This record gives sequence, structure tokens and C-alpha cells, in this order.
Amino acid sequence: MRTLAAALALAAAGCATVDEEVPEHGVTTGRCDAAKAQGFVGRPATEVLPQEALRLTGAGAMRWVRPGTVVTMDYRRDRLNIELDRENKVTAIRCG
Repeated sequence: MRTLAAALALAAAGCATVDEEVPEHGVTTGRCDAAKAQGFVGRPATEVLPQEALRLTGAGAMRWVRPGTVVTMDYRRDRLNIELDRENKVTAIRCG
């Protein structure tokens, strides 16, 4: 009986709604402002690029997204995604 009660409580918790709205693709409502780092697109990835991009955008976290890399689909408005091509050049900079 306790197992059933625990399972029902867990199932009910999974049905909870999130109060925060997820913005449309490409629109951010948090600290990250990817427009300020678009000058890095086309440049090679370097050791200083992440720090400079974080400083410019105001993002609190950053991740590299390389071709074939599996990334989580969770939206984080404070995260900067720097996408690279096979030659290690920046192809896109987005928040999320």
C-alpha cells in the first residue's frame, strides 16, 4: 500500500506545471544577449573566446556545440551556446 501511495505521489508531481513561460525560439528574457557576441561568428574558437563572449552577453554559463554533439534540449536563459563547424570555427551564437 505504501508503494502505491509513493507511486501516485511521484506521478502527481510529474504533472505539475511550470509558472515560467518559455519564450519563442531566438527570443530571450534573461541576462543572455547573444546579439552582442555575433562578431565572433566566422572566427576560430580560441581559449579566450568563451570568457569574452560571456562578458559581452552577460550569460552565466556557456557550452560548445560541435557537429554531432548531443546536447540537452532544456532552455536556460542564462546559457550561451557557441556552435562550431568541423574546422573549429564559430558558426552561430545563441542563448538558451
